[in-house]
Amino acid sequence: MYDLAILWDWIAFSVRWLHVVTAMAWIGASFYFIALDLMLRPGPDLPQGAQGEEWEVHGGGFYHTVKYMVAPAHLPEHLTWHKWQSYTTWLTGAALLMIIYWVGGELFLLDPTKADLTLWQGIVISGGSLTVGWLAYDALCKSKLGESPTVLMLILFSILVVMSWGYNQIFTGRAALLHLGAFTATIMTANVFFQIMPNQRIVVNDLKAGRTPDAKYGKIAKLRSTHNNYLTLPVVFLMLSTHYPLAFATQYSWIIASLVFLTGVTIRHYFNTMHKTGKGPHWTWAVTVLLMVVIAWLSTVRTGDTWEEAEARPLTPYEQKYIQVAGFAEAYDTVVGNCSMCHAREPVWGNLQWAPKGVYLETPGDVARHAGQIYLQAGLSHAMPPPSAIQMDDESRNIIVAWVREARGAQQP
Repeated sequence: MYDLAILWDWIAFSVRWLHVVTAMAWIGASFYFIALDLMLRPGPDLPQGAQGEEWEVHGGGFYHTVKYMVAPAHLPEHLTWHKWQSYTTWLTGAALLMIIYWVGGELFLLDPTKADLTLWQGIVISGGSLTVGWLAYDALCKSKLGESPTVLMLILFSILVVMSWGYNQIFTGRAALLHLGAFTATIMTANVFFQIMPNQRIVVNDLKAGRTPDAKYGKIAKLRSTHNNYLTLPVVFLMLSTHYPLAFATQYSWIIASLVFLTGVTIRHYFNTMHKTGKGPHWTWAVTVLLMVVIAWLSTVRTGDTWEEAEARPLTPYEQKYIQVAGFAEAYDTVVGNCSMCHAREPVWGNLQWAPKGVYLETPGDVARHAGQIYLQAGLSHAMPPPSAIQMDDESRNIIVAWVREARGAQQP
């Protein structure tokens, strides 16, 4: 029987690969069209209804782009819609969220030191918060606040700060920042699906019917597209943050995440202004550097339970499953002897300030909690420990493999 742990890990890897590729396509298209829109210039021979034009050179050729303020007089025969990059990015991201944080929720989603939740309760909060976030944001945009973009963005920022704090009260540090990114990305894709595309279809249908399109539909789509432009960089940061304990393994991770949204605004403001005027406001870089210095300082504040607190914490059913087998004692000694110099609350190897990925492997509960990762990283593969730190022999790796398979009741592949 093929080991399902291997298959599941490859499925997660494949979905992550597709997610990254489609995200690159979506972000690239989004940045390009915002820049193009800002670089448009008036021309002497523009068609009626055209707002501006832009000449570009790329790949050995010249491109001439003309933008119509509302719509052209007649619908062209060929029209390219930019939507699937956004949809595929969200769908693959949602699939990855389910694979890692729902199926693997007992390890990656729930933090028993923060909230006493069952897995199904954590999943409901995870999925429900994404839906509620979009509904609240959409209602704000459709209110009178939609006529005051700056005020609307400030309110949206306040909501993101509250969500950042809230997620951090119940989920693991990694899950909290990841969910804040998913919360924001859901708003961005829902903007495309529920607002930008439907309003654009109204314009297209008016053209087909010979009617003059109303300019308000383009304005609605433009507002949502601008929001997406300013939210993109923070979302990328939050997705990458799960690899860096300095970002998520601190009691101030929710403040770090909030400040990252401000850096997204300052960076995009510089480039958007540069595309429009030819010169960006340099003060934005000073503000960005200052924000990153504050973020770096906040990341040095240690958090999490001590060894004594971890030792005294009651075991979860998941942890008990891996501890209550005959092979655990030998596997525990193997893991502690080969891994705990780095994966400790106070690492003693090299210049490490934090345990890699925020994974602690000191107490029996620690080791049992991360059994799946240990199995893949140090049992089936030689990813851990790094050869420069310690050379783990095959016998030790076999002990780990036998322990996990005994706990899972899995057959040898």
